[in-house]
Amino acid sequence: MSGNKKKIVIIGGGVAGLSAGIYGKLAGYDVDIYEKNPVAGGQCMGWNRKGCHIDNCIHWLTGTKKGTALRKVWETTGALEKDTEFADCDSFYTSIKGDSQVTLWKDLDRTQKELIQLSPGDETEIKKFVEHVRYASGCEIPAEKPMDAMGIMDYIHMGASMANMPKVMKEYGSIDLADMAGRFKHPALKALFTDYLPKEYVASSFLVSYASIASGNGEIPTGGSLAMVNRMVKKFQGLGGNLYCNAPVLRVLIENKKAAGVETADKKTVLADYIISSVDTMEMFGNLIGKEYMDEKWKSCYADNEKYPLFSAVQAAFVADQEAYNGKGTIFFDCASFKTGGKEVERISVKSYEYEPGFAPAGKAVLQVNVPQFDREYLYWKSLAKEDYVRQKNETAKAIEERLVTQFPALLGHIEFLDCWTPVTYERYCNAYHGAYMGFITKKGVKPFRVKGKLKGVKNLYIASQWIMAPGGLPVAVTAGKFAVWRIARKDKKIIKDS
Repeated sequence: MSGNKKKIVIIGGGVAGLSAGIYGKLAGYDVDIYEKNPVAGGQCMGWNRKGCHIDNCIHWLTGTKKGTALRKVWETTGALEKDTEFADCDSFYTSIKGDSQVTLWKDLDRTQKELIQLSPGDETEIKKFVEHVRYASGCEIPAEKPMDAMGIMDYIHMGASMANMPKVMKEYGSIDLADMAGRFKHPALKALFTDYLPKEYVASSFLVSYASIASGNGEIPTGGSLAMVNRMVKKFQGLGGNLYCNAPVLRVLIENKKAAGVETADKKTVLADYIISSVDTMEMFGNLIGKEYMDEKWKSCYADNEKYPLFSAVQAAFVADQEAYNGKGTIFFDCASFKTGGKEVERISVKSYEYEPGFAPAGKAVLQVNVPQFDREYLYWKSLAKEDYVRQKNETAKAIEERLVTQFPALLGHIEFLDCWTPVTYERYCNAYHGAYMGFITKKGVKPFRVKGKLKGVKNLYIASQWIMAPGGLPVAVTAGKFAVWRIARKDKKIIKDS
């Protein structure tokens, strides 16, 4: 520890850890981040194969609209800069069902018009849906201070900005996406509303997601996930923070119910005034501190994957000649049945990165296919011997490629396989519990998961993780990092501000 400055050690260099590190430096602390992988980023990651770049994370980034509290957090952490450009995308996604094709456009008027043209009999439900998406556009994640620290004026301000959200919750907060799809008559609309998120998701979450896209608060930063993380790393190190990669932490040192430091994999002891755990929370409980510190709320949610399910995916990436692929954005379509992770799959999605010319050689574009997987499929992949795992992964990639060519025949002879990864990949690389790349799903009739990010029974240990609030994801991660330091700073009678 240097001089009179207090020291924070952060375990995990993902978005939450980097956010905590940057706010820690801005608040005047010495900060070390220990990351187990060769590079920072965690699940917000991209990698290269055969001269192409594969983006693992950002489908859209909530909080891109200037003037919003979350945009200020993204700018403070360096994730977004004043001159950061966004991809020129005009839609959320497209669903194909039979002979019908339907798109959720950024332009809500266009969406409403086309949906009604497709299915006049669904006009009432379509107009209701679009109206409530407009209502949901005012929904913002709290990004200035933790909700449990808000005063009456904070709630008044938040209530004013989200005045229409009670209408959204009344209409869509007690049904899931399967229920919502059941309100429509046309099969293409039924498919549309159960394609993007698992059908078990509470419907209001889907409306908020679409509202982010339609209102301009959910853009895609060019360069993708890895470029965004590298901007955060640059900001952290530019402030004087220390980032140690290839440096796993074995455990948190707890003395007299107080976190005092960490032990690294090379058996070094690093003392600190405060510890922030930015890793997967089951990794934290299971290895870093011990499950004796897991309270009943955590235990009950982890134990009940019926009420609190987790989802991951099998994904495959390809590079294709742009002239041979006439799709754009994300497209869902039916396909011949195949098995992956022990699960029958009859519908998949493909996302084109044609808007990222740097991701592939000239005239080509990266295509990525996502096949949702849940706890049961993770356990299937985990049970396989190495040879069987590799074989089944290769069979999955081949099956996906065949179905892409069936759906888009011009791809025959103009597509090349790049990579395939499974829920077990997320577990191996990120210690992700059951391979989940987001937190607990919020189901209808189930109280959304949320905790404070501070453990009872251990002083000076804070949690900065997407897992502290459902459904997780990047906005929860970046604000969790800020809020962990906010709590530390308040304890030390300091104030943190967005720059």
